[in-house]
Amino acid sequence: MDALERYRGCLLGLAVGDAVGTTLEFRPQGTFEPIDDMLGGGPFALQVGEWTDDTSMALCLAASLVECGTFDARDQMRRYLLWRDEGYMASNGMCFDIGGTVAAALHIFERTGNPFVGSLDPATAGNGSLMRLAPIPLFYANQPERAIEQAANSSRTTHGAATAVDACRYFAGLIIGALQGQTKEELLSPYYSPVSSSWEDRPLAPEIAAIAAGSFKTRNPPQIRGTGYVVNSLEAALWAFYSSATFRDGCLLAVNLGDDADTTGAIYGQLAGAFYGEKEIPRSWREKIALRDIMISLSQQLLSHASPV
Repeated sequence: MDALERYRGCLLGLAVGDAVGTTLEFRPQGTFEPIDDMLGGGPFALQVGEWTDDTSMALCLAASLVECGTFDARDQMRRYLLWRDEGYMASNGMCFDIGGTVAAALHIFERTGNPFVGSLDPATAGNGSLMRLAPIPLFYANQPERAIEQAANSSRTTHGAATAVDACRYFAGLIIGALQGQTKEELLSPYYSPVSSSWEDRPLAPEIAAIAAGSFKTRNPPQIRGTGYVVNSLEAALWAFYSSATFRDGCLLAVNLGDDADTTGAIYGQLAGAFYGEKEIPRSWREKIALRDIMISLSQQLLSHASPV
């Protein structure tokens, strides 16, 4: 499989997971009939193929990396403000869904100009930085150590809590492994990293280390929960990836956990899309995705900035 197939799969997979999951967003686990298709609707009454803040923020991040040619935290935050205020990179031209931790960070950035204002409070360790992560490992695919470092920095703009930062570090490594063509068994082996001794030199937060050790292999719903807490959502996305053999089946496992279903789907979709490639995402889903042409263009530009993997 060529690199562009994986790059497009990663970005489109994020958007597809978000769009499939929005139907069940905020629905508690076990209180609804499971879905088996991309249906739209949900709390924001979206059209089929429209998606939420997860994909908007990922596209802001991707555009920043490509247009700046480097990691520029201030530019990233300015783009997040454009999304909030003007609907930049929104699926329907409006910002209709923004997390409280992100909103608080943007407010501080507006007042201070400091882009690294993500709260350090463990109580704010939501999944809002993990959900948008994909452009970082795509841009730095040929520099895995740098990718892991910049994944942390990309979180710190809005989510500074250790578990949120380390979820991004670990997940960036998984995406790079998928881009490199590692097997699922290798990716999900204990403490996987594309960089030797990553987690010995800079240990993961205990909650993330437990996931890296394979907690998702021995747990099932209702212990597996797709909530807004980054530890739960990372574990849920990896459980769905581990427990399935196709992009579609894993995506449906992820979103049918309910709660923060769109984000569980978006996190799953980044890794699964990079692993399976664009063509393994159901055509009927990817062809409906809003702003698909922008995602395809950004995928190509991100690849152009990275050496082929």
